[in-house]
Amino acid sequence: MKIALIGATGFIGSRLLAELTSRGHQVTAIVRNPEKVPQGAGITAKKGDVYDKDGLAALLAGHDAVISAVHYTASDPAVLLAAVKQSGVKRYLVVGGAGSLEVAPGVKLYDTPEFPALYLDEARKGGAFLDLLKGEAGLDWTFLSPSALIEPGERTGKFRLGKDQLLVDGNGQSLISAEDYAIALVDELETPAHSRQRFTVGY
Repeated sequence: MKIALIGATGFIGSRLLAELTSRGHQVTAIVRNPEKVPQGAGITAKKGDVYDKDGLAALLAGHDAVISAVHYTASDPAVLLAAVKQSGVKRYLVVGGAGSLEVAPGVKLYDTPEFPALYLDEARKGGAFLDLLKGEAGLDWTFLSPSALIEPGERTGKFRLGKDQLLVDGNGQSLISAEDYAIALVDELETPAHSRQRFTVGY
């Protein structure tokens, strides 16, 4: 498939770029600094501004799907969404956050006293982005939330999927490697199972 990846040099974006190209997809890597995109088969680097709706829409046009892997506090979800719709691409996958996952009925992770204040603004904006997507009738979107802790690690391919509840392992940990997160998102791209839904991945 021909995929537009917004934020391809970031922490998650770089793992997605590697996973996509390892599976033979053609990727347009849309970033602020194209010179930072690794060269390789199937990769085309393009300079893009996430706040420029028309310019972004032009870069996205003609792709089979768009994946956005950008921080919510460093972008405007409404602009991203408008650019995708304007581009004519019908499939939109979003790297989500864990903060809006439920830890108890009606209680989100970012509402708990233990949630780090440093990440609260990002987490709440991620939840608002999910709410925005839920109101979209004409777009085939998917929002993949990681576990509470996502960090560099191994590409194991062994993980669990869930819906709106935080996944916790037998030791009380909520963890996923960025590499396994990338597998889960590209699996969803190739074999859609969560159209117009949020789901989550963890060990």
